[in-house]
Amino acid sequence: MSQTMKAVGYHHSRPIDQTDALLDLTLPRPTPGEQDLLVRVEAVSVNPVDTKIRTRVQPAEGQAQVLGWDAAGVVEAVGSSVTGFAVGDPVWYAGDVSRPGSNSEFQCVDARIASKRPTNIDVAEAAALPLTGLTAYELLFDRLGLSPDADHSNDSLLVIGAAGGVGSILIQLARQLTNIRIIATASRPDSQAWVEQQGAHHVVNHHHDMVAQVAGLKCPPVRYVASLNQTDSHLTAIAELMAPQGKLALIDDPASFDIMPFKRKSISIHWEFMFTRALFKTDDIARQQAILSHIAEMVQEGRIKTTVAEHFGTISADNLKRAHALLESQQSRGKIVLAGF
Repeated sequence: MSQTMKAVGYHHSRPIDQTDALLDLTLPRPTPGEQDLLVRVEAVSVNPVDTKIRTRVQPAEGQAQVLGWDAAGVVEAVGSSVTGFAVGDPVWYAGDVSRPGSNSEFQCVDARIASKRPTNIDVAEAAALPLTGLTAYELLFDRLGLSPDADHSNDSLLVIGAAGGVGSILIQLARQLTNIRIIATASRPDSQAWVEQQGAHHVVNHHHDMVAQVAGLKCPPVRYVASLNQTDSHLTAIAELMAPQGKLALIDDPASFDIMPFKRKSISIHWEFMFTRALFKTDDIARQQAILSHIAEMVQEGRIKTTVAEHFGTISADNLKRAHALLESQQSRGKIVLAGF
């Protein structure tokens, strides 16, 4: 068995149009720890976190940074403390941002943040869902406090920047697991049609007056807001249109965040960062396995569909450069996937 593997990574943090922004590499094959699965990666998807790390993290001299935090594959080996998995199991996961990523033939992942994947969709379709599915699920139910057992028919959820990967699955989860009214924002005709296909009840354009548009819908009060990108440019509108004692959750990186407009309405602010449980080895780290298992069941039942919008071919430096460039253009919708080496 070869002790090396193919991977895509970089030695120097570069803009994506530079020739060495991403490189095809040969690296040592990893060895799983006692809590790990060693996974043979079959498909990956690309997320904004990949582009952020590429532009912000400079590897140590002589080292390579391997990106990629979405994978679907097959278990190749099981750590000594792992239960519930066997060699040959089809799995999916988003991984841990502090460990090497999934743009490699083999990857080690903590078994507590992986689950068996659905088998009624192909491996590339599966790879589109773990990171965004976990982010959306945690945002809705762990941060905003929505509940499948509660009656939310008198509330609205506003999803800002809803056509991206997180928004696409978040709309589906909210539609399937709650009875809340879903208002999505999207600015282009194709992205507006996309969020409607995911299950949004209403669509407004975040480049126009959101307060007036939302008011014109005559929906229940906007008690919950999921702000997924450009939060800082929408803060004034969010504070104005939200109901008193509402909840705002965000996932992006605002250059500044003035919390004072939310004081009069006693609005609570919640950050969602999907990697928190893995980074800090929280007591509830295994909740991510439970969430992924739940999403897998819903996919298997036909209640949740893949959010693939683009398939860019095999996992290679050139194809990943194209994916990074599209994400950085902020013109993408859904997820970009790649499969095979």
